Amino acid sequence: MYVLMNSKHMDRIYRRLSLQIWEDYDDLSDLVIVGIKTRGVPLAERISKYLKEYANTEVPLGKIDITFYRDDLSMIAEAPQVKGTELPFTLEGKHVLLVDDVLYTGRTIRAALEQVFEFGRPKTVKLCVLIDRGWRELPIYANFVGKVITTTENQVVKVRFPETDPVEEDDVVIVER
Repeated sequence: MYVLMNSKHMDRIYRRLSLQIWEDYDDLSDLVIVGIKTRGVPLAERISKYLKEYANTEVPLGKIDITFYRDDLSMIAEAPQVKGTELPFTLEGKHVLLVDDVLYTGRTIRAALEQVFEFGRPKTVKLCVLIDRGWRELPIYANFVGKVITTTENQVVKVRFPETDPVEEDDVVIVER
């Protein structure tokens, strides 16, 4: 296991991403942030926190569970765990910022886009990820990227948060399969 980023490094990235998002949207009144469960949610919460600090504006935050939208559902588990979608606002006419931890093949984002459009027709959808590790299978890219890394197919990038993993601080590790 190799530690790619510690919590201090990650915090700097959260701050930078938040400033880039604020600069890109300027007017945050029509922006909603949607974290992709599981690890896109803590990342979305951190970005939302810094947006509030910098722009003095509370950006609505939602969560989506893409379990039943995956094209590999039959391959993940016989009884997949559904964690539920929570969107306490309309997506109609909004600027949606999808947030996920790692962009890899693009299939998770494709599934998230399908679900987003079932909840309404947003004005725009942009993607923010902490790590872009390459190996895309679909023509999907992120508008906001914390870090681009080069990996092999045998490596797994794990973003870990105290809310989702047995760790005390945020970190990113790379492990061999």
